Amino acid sequence: MASPLKCLVQDDERYQKSFQLFLERSSEHRCMRDFIHNTLPDVLASVGKGKSQLNVIGVGSGAGTIDLEMLSQLRLKHPRVLVDNEVVEPSSQQLHKYRVMVGQKPDLDYIKFTWNEMTASEFEEQWRQKNITKKADFIHMIQMLYYVKDPEATIDFFQSLLDKNGKLLIILVSGESGWGKLGETFSSQLCNTEINQYVTTGDIKRLLDHRRVPYKSYELPSHWDITECFTDGDETGELMLDFLTQVVDFSNTAPPELRQGVLKLLRDPQCSVEKEGRVMFNSNMGVIVLDALG
Repeated sequence: MASPLKCLVQDDERYQKSFQLFLERSSEHRCMRDFIHNTLPDVLASVGKGKSQLNVIGVGSGAGTIDLEMLSQLRLKHPRVLVDNEVVEPSSQQLHKYRVMVGQKPDLDYIKFTWNEMTASEFEEQWRQKNITKKADFIHMIQMLYYVKDPEATIDFFQSLLDKNGKLLIILVSGESGWGKLGETFSSQLCNTEINQYVTTGDIKRLLDHRRVPYKSYELPSHWDITECFTDGDETGELMLDFLTQVVDFSNTAPPELRQGVLKLLRDPQCSVEKEGRVMFNSNMGVIVLDALG
């Protein structure tokens, strides 16, 4: 039986508030930047070799902060190329922030931006309907496979768009993270949609291994201070619990036994460590890199 709880993604305003709080309280963007500056350049070295223009697709680009850092590294590796950048993002709030940021950076004149306010599935449908034949040199999908019905089919589609030497970059929560344990234990009680909001890199690697699809993977250590989750009625804690469970107003709508079970697991060493009176949730992420289809 499907859970009667309301999925957070169905309330964009509350989702954006809780997501922003997650970014402020976690080391997610810091660990992503470490990867972008220390590892991504090697991944991008062979992308679009010999081309004067590179085609890029960002799926689930959010407000564009991480996108622009990756584009900056692409520029450093290929300094004389132009970039055609397709931005795919369903949130009008996030897309507006991205546009504003681009407008404030005149040094991005080498990039042509195409704005697609839509989901990955809608983008795929539009691409197929228009019978577009353009190939991509670099596609990145950051923290978005939680919101598609069939992650495997979504990966297959975007990998099929890669040109020779192209790379598909997938960033998700790690299967070894607290998110993985939370989903493994409670996903059937929390999710009320057809999507699997607790998919991890572990799930994706199992799919790829089963099909013998080659890939490279990287672990990105990250943590999130969730201390306020354990203070009843704390507004910050309530928003963080919503983001952890992906449920709107989780504390007030979940059955008491489910709420107690989630809070107990969140404090378990499998999910978090306590340091100097603070509860630090394991929010490790993983990166999977796929090549163009042979």
